[in-house]
Amino acid sequence: LSSSFWHFFFSPRCHLFCTIYRHCRSTMASSLRILSSRSILRATSATASRQWSGAVPSSSASSAPISFGMQYVACSTSLANNSTSFRFKSTDTSKESKAKILAPPMVYISGEEMTHYATKLLIEQWIEPHFDTSQWESYDLSCKSRDDTDDQVLADAVDAGKRIGAIFKEPTITPSAIQVQEMGLKKAWGSPNGAMRRGWNGITISRDTIHIDGIELGYKNQVLFERHAVGGEYGAGWNEVGQGTLLTTYIPKDGGAPFVVDKRDLTDSHNVCVVYHNPYDNVRELAHLFFNRCLEHKVTPYIVTKKTVFKWQEGFWATMKKVFDETYKEDFLKAGLLDRSGGDLQHLISDAATMQLIRWTDGGFGMAAHNYDGDMLTDQIAQVHRSPGFITSNLVGKSDDGTLIKEFEASHGTVTDLWNDHLAGKETSLNPLGLVEALLGAMTHAAQLELNAKPKDKEVKNMHAFVNNYTTTLRTALHNTFRYGQGTRDMCGPTGFTTEDFIAKVAWRLNRYLAQQTEEQAPPELKEEDLELPASKLKELDQKALMNLFEKYDKSGEGKIDFKNFSKMLLKMGVAPKKQS
Repeated sequence: LSSSFWHFFFSPRCHLFCTIYRHCRSTMASSLRILSSRSILRATSATASRQWSGAVPSSSASSAPISFGMQYVACSTSLANNSTSFRFKSTDTSKESKAKILAPPMVYISGEEMTHYATKLLIEQWIEPHFDTSQWESYDLSCKSRDDTDDQVLADAVDAGKRIGAIFKEPTITPSAIQVQEMGLKKAWGSPNGAMRRGWNGITISRDTIHIDGIELGYKNQVLFERHAVGGEYGAGWNEVGQGTLLTTYIPKDGGAPFVVDKRDLTDSHNVCVVYHNPYDNVRELAHLFFNRCLEHKVTPYIVTKKTVFKWQEGFWATMKKVFDETYKEDFLKAGLLDRSGGDLQHLISDAATMQLIRWTDGGFGMAAHNYDGDMLTDQIAQVHRSPGFITSNLVGKSDDGTLIKEFEASHGTVTDLWNDHLAGKETSLNPLGLVEALLGAMTHAAQLELNAKPKDKEVKNMHAFVNNYTTTLRTALHNTFRYGQGTRDMCGPTGFTTEDFIAKVAWRLNRYLAQQTEEQAPPELKEEDLELPASKLKELDQKALMNLFEKYDKSGEGKIDFKNFSKMLLKMGVAPKKQS
């Protein structure tokens, strides 16, 4: 064989040709899905096929990053003309200067494992090409970071969240005893959620189903859930004890006489004693949040407790019912949202609620419950609705001045199994839908807080409008990618896209949609003389007399005068033009 053959055989071009051939052969039956985005970007970065342009101008422009898009082309290779084309080509827009919008202040809490890896990719490809995120405050809540700082990083994150009010949180690990040894940690650090809920005066954890038009999941219509964010088993004190007597004593703050809440004799040699309480001061606020959201989303509300057995839960139901009757019942009746519940707010025993969640697959309802019941019931909703990846999880609290603090996260964990596959060099296919909804929610809330603080600031108004349009456009691009059958493997089976390919595909579609919205030039500003009737002249006229005159000749009452009546009006006024002799 000639030396030129061996030169070609060991060249990157031959390796790329073989990769393409194997891929096309293995995926021909499935209509040629997508090539590895990494090899595509590496092979075609010099042959950009399309440039995205026209970002909304901003005074906070920064250097343009590299963003990637994809364009449909045939999957073919021509060695004769030294050119290669793929199903998707990358787009390098770094050559084109592009202003970015200054994103409003937000707290970004990073986690670890697969969800951290995927979120980093989508931030790089979906967010940073369009936003300057220099005002975001980042806190690393990985186990190593918490261990290295003796959990000071958690305290700092909570303080920042209270100060800023908009928080995005990646899934984090609460290490087990085994993980403490594997990671070499000082101790088993507890879940950060309790500190966050206390620090942000948590009221409720809102968990809602996510829907994609045209794709059947579990519930046909949206299901809302409010989970009381504080109290219950999650804040319990406990200990293992032997035989003896357990007293739970209440000591009033106002100096009143103490009394025993509970006394019990422990006859077993091995007991676990648990003490917890449910703070009910913020249940009224939970009720207002819940009923307003139900009205907004047009769903029927239900309250869930186990008050028939746990008599102490009666107060939760009583408060929710009182707020409903005083403020919301008439609005729900007018909207027809109580037809399915007998014309009133209904209470469901938690046992019955678990059955209804399976039966009511048409959706269109909302539930509110205590902390533990809410946790269990929303897990069931996630299973009916395919997976936790299709459920939101938003903590709502309140700052000292009454401003709502909102923390957004995916309702699933760090996806350890896919992370292990990734570390082993295997392909992964993580659906980032829940992560994206959380990120968009945090960005939207951050923009709204900034607008509330500076309602007359023109740049803030422009930023708020851009963020709202961007989040809507990204959500459309994301959903359309699923609708076109280009989703991850949990949606599309074994031929679905990998984690990296899916994120790259959505980036391409997002850039294309945003580019289509951009005007080549700004619309002209209308001046006074451009208006049909200048305001200065309008002030000189008797507008009431004008309206009476118009209505006299507007015989049809349609807000217009036909030619016949117009002629009569001019004749009566003596201003009808006459023929020239």
